[in-house]
Amino acid sequence: MRSRLALLSLCVYLAFAVIGCNKPPSDNSTNAADNQAAGNQTATGNDQNAPAKEAREPRERKEHVEHKEAKKAPLVVPAGTSITISLGSALGSKISKTGDSFTGSVAKDVLVGNAVAIPQGANVTGSVTDAKALGRFAGGASLQISLNSIEIKGANLPVQANAKSFSEKGKGKRTAVMAGGGAALGGIIGALAGGGKGAAIGAAAGAGAGTGGAAFTGNKDVVLPAESDVTFELAQALEVKQ
Repeated sequence: MRSRLALLSLCVYLAFAVIGCNKPPSDNSTNAADNQAAGNQTATGNDQNAPAKEAREPRERKEHVEHKEAKKAPLVVPAGTSITISLGSALGSKISKTGDSFTGSVAKDVLVGNAVAIPQGANVTGSVTDAKALGRFAGGASLQISLNSIEIKGANLPVQANAKSFSEKGKGKRTAVMAGGGAALGGIIGALAGGGKGAAIGAAAGAGAGTGGAAFTGNKDVVLPAESDVTFELAQALEVKQ
């Protein structure tokens, strides 16, 4: 009896063991396998895109650097370029003196290629390097001015430009001759009109005519009115930051 009971228990144990071995794997194992496969696929895709991405990034960086450098490159206004300015105040051989400063503005755009290097309206400063009024020195009146700086984007750029000179020739000798000739001619007319008294009257009239001639041909000082345009020529190239 006991032997049969033991044999029956053994059979039941073996049956449960066989059923346990034949049970399908758990869902967790399936999910783990699926996740591993997906990870492998993603890694493979990244590996395929990596070379293209690595090749693109250096090129993009290079293009960015080149663009940045091109943007920073200054415009070079070559020597010999003309810069026309409009004077902010009047200058003259008589009203100005050596060492005086003056201001003004650029009268028209200065281009380098198709780019505006110096815009119209940019403020400028200059100085009077020589001023000789009429009568102070032989040879007439003269005025010389220089362009010193231009303000562009808030920065004053020193300028090396050729000085601009203006002059008026004196006419003193010509005036004196005309005045003396008028007096002599008056005296001749007065003598023909009636002798000594007529000669005196004629001489006075002739002198008046001579004086009128002096006023008509009169000497002049150099005067540059406010808002006059003056054109300077660069002696050295000028670099303008963009």
